[in-house]
Amino acid sequence: MSDVITGETPIRDLLTKYPKAAEVFAAKGMACLGCAASMFETVEQGAAAHGIELDDLLKAMNEAVAR
Repeated sequence: MSDVITGETPIRDLLTKYPKAAEVFAAKGMACLGCAASMFETVEQGAAAHGIELDDLLKAMNEAVAR
């Protein structure tokens, strides 16, 4: 993987480029794949809205898409 997922990464772009990201969101209790807010929110905004620790989410996300 050449890109690193950051808090500023738009969720829509992330899910488009890395469909596996939906599995990580789901495991964290975030239904980003079917959420209208994912069309304009960043990973950081989505994590904050769901009370998810951003660093933990980013670590899991980057590990998942690197496989």
